[in-house]
Amino acid sequence: MVSRRQFLVSGLACTASPALGSPPATSPFPQPRPSGFALRAVPGIASVLADANLGGRVTCAVADARTGALLEAHDALVGMPPASTSKAITCAYGLDRLGADFRFTTQVVADGPISNGRLEGDLWLVGGGDPVFGTDDLNGLARQLAEAGLREVTGDLRLATGLFPRVHEIDPDQPEHVSYNPSVGALNLNFNRVHFEWERASNGYSVRMDARSENVRPPVTRMRMTVEDRGAPVYTYREAQGREEWTVARAALGNGGARWLPVRDPALYTAEVFQVLCRSRGLVLNSVRQGGSPSSNATVLAQYSSAPLRDILRGMMRFSTNITAECIGLMASRVGGASPRNLAASGGEMGRWMRAGLDATNPRFVDHSGLGEESQLRARDMVAALSATGADSLVRDLMRPVRMLDANGSPLQNPPVSAVAKTGTLNFVSTLAGFVRTSSGRDLAFAVFCADLPRRNALPDPQMERPDGGRAYNRRAKALQQRLIERWAEIFA
Repeated sequence: MVSRRQFLVSGLACTASPALGSPPATSPFPQPRPSGFALRAVPGIASVLADANLGGRVTCAVADARTGALLEAHDALVGMPPASTSKAITCAYGLDRLGADFRFTTQVVADGPISNGRLEGDLWLVGGGDPVFGTDDLNGLARQLAEAGLREVTGDLRLATGLFPRVHEIDPDQPEHVSYNPSVGALNLNFNRVHFEWERASNGYSVRMDARSENVRPPVTRMRMTVEDRGAPVYTYREAQGREEWTVARAALGNGGARWLPVRDPALYTAEVFQVLCRSRGLVLNSVRQGGSPSSNATVLAQYSSAPLRDILRGMMRFSTNITAECIGLMASRVGGASPRNLAASGGEMGRWMRAGLDATNPRFVDHSGLGEESQLRARDMVAALSATGADSLVRDLMRPVRMLDANGSPLQNPPVSAVAKTGTLNFVSTLAGFVRTSSGRDLAFAVFCADLPRRNALPDPQMERPDGGRAYNRRAKALQQRLIERWAEIFA
């Protein structure tokens, strides 16, 4: 009988024998992993979604960005509000219809003879739909008139605004005072926002409304603000006697501050500021009339052209400016031969273009910015569209890097994956769509749409701007989106 000690000693002796110390006859390579091993080695997508504890619904899809082959999906054929990720589609739409070098043009036109600096007729401000036209640009037009020697106009200041339909607000369901929901028109100024500033004075508050820029601060009187003794609502708005009347609750003001408020008649707003700027140069423009167009033999006295479309798109994608998306979409629809009567009609035109050219099945757009909740897009259609634009396209170049965060919400110093995307956020809606480049250099297109619509639809009006639980939902949604990106980069590298 061999004791346990004798067995261990003999075993150790065997390991030192010359025969067993020789190289093996065959190299012990590991067995190849079975197909799909990586997919089985990480948590399944259902597990990832369950761990997020998000509520509502999540749909997602990922595809090879160069071939368009779908790699993984979850409820990807369900339409969801795309929020601002729809701006990626608007980018592609604008670039296809208008071209990257397209420029918006705003003109000042004399409709009548000019003699010794006197115009016998009307002076026209002709809107070209420029979404980024600002007070400094308008001041440049006034300067050109002065340099051309124009000193008097016998007729009216006329506003040619027929290029676009007049859009009172992008989404009627938004709070009245939020500046990201302005009007849209052929003549736009300062993203169709007016600057409201207040300061506590000895007998109440001193308030000011202006169209400030980096260089000038022309006052505005068409928009008026009244401070009222109340707690809520913070702001009220109405249109009366050709003016835009605002009130603000005294309890919300503190010692002083400022904010931008939306403008509802941008053409008249632009006209008033233009009058102020021209008057500072000795040119008085009295009455203003909106509508119509100058005659065919009218003379262009001043002109401003915007930056190229590629640069405007870059700003839109960085700051997610809704009015920029709407103007680009309206112009693209018009150049394509349509005459949309409103944003929904133009959004429908973009949907038809997407179905025809970007392999989409059933997109529905009520605008071009994603602000309207009624827009519906499937995750599968989004990744098909991104793949069709190209993994090396300008659309991808316009997207911003995805901030990868650690468990504490701090940015990772060395993120495990490189991704660029467009975000989208509404109350209890969080979306992300873009491109991932894996460690092997493979390019993926992805879309993740998260929405708790019952919770969104149950919000009372006072919570529309900052709903209870909204920030926590958005934080969990972003963590889920990051986890899915990391998962796809690992599985499909």
